[in-house]
Amino acid sequence: MDRLSPERRSWLMSRVKSRDTRPEMAVRRMVFAMGYRYRLHGRHLPGKPDLVFSSRRKVLFVHGCFWHGHEGCRLSGIPKTNIGFWQSKIVSNRERDTRNLQELSTLGWSALAVWQCELKNEEEIAQKIHDFLESP
Repeated sequence: MDRLSPERRSWLMSRVKSRDTRPEMAVRRMVFAMGYRYRLHGRHLPGKPDLVFSSRRKVLFVHGCFWHGHEGCRLSGIPKTNIGFWQSKIVSNRERDTRNLQELSTLGWSALAVWQCELKNEEEIAQKIHDFLESP
């Protein structure tokens, strides 16, 4: 049973941002500090990637573990109320992510998804991003 009223829950969920989230801002600061420059939220590309490196034809997506259903992550649990809605929502998000990655690949772009939980180990994720951006 949800401890919030449906109206309050609706209001609370409407406050969840899709851009400039804490994980996204952390990745942006990290990438900028590494000396890379990028564009934000490429509207011309499938999935509107969070960071676009046009000259390299590479993009980064910063995924929240809950919203994108990160398998095996403690942050990706399904709420105990309205389970059917949340399961279908997360499955459709994952299908959309897969479709966007395939479309980007078809267009000749490389993509990397950075998960929210990976940001706990900054050195490891910085190396992963660096390796991705420097690979041919």
